[in-house]
Amino acid sequence: MIHSILLAAQATVPATPVWSFKIALVMVICNILGLVFARIGTQDRGTKPPSPIPGFGFPQLLAGTCFGHILGAGAILGLTNIGAI
Repeated sequence: MIHSILLAAQATVPATPVWSFKIALVMVICNILGLVFARIGTQDRGTKPPSPIPGFGFPQLLAGTCFGHILGAGAILGLTNIGAI
């Protein structure tokens, strides 16, 4: 049985935005920010295995882009919710 609180929450969920240049730009900026945080926050910088980006190790690159996508998803949903994009 579905509780009434779940039915009330379902009606308030905003629609996901359609992919556009603004959304892509927000995601790119958030990924760059995630890479900057990964570069500053890691102790073992640029070690093996190497990545396509000079000065970054592959684990550092993967961690930075993962964090950037988490930031980007939150930023896109938040900016859509307030009507900025």
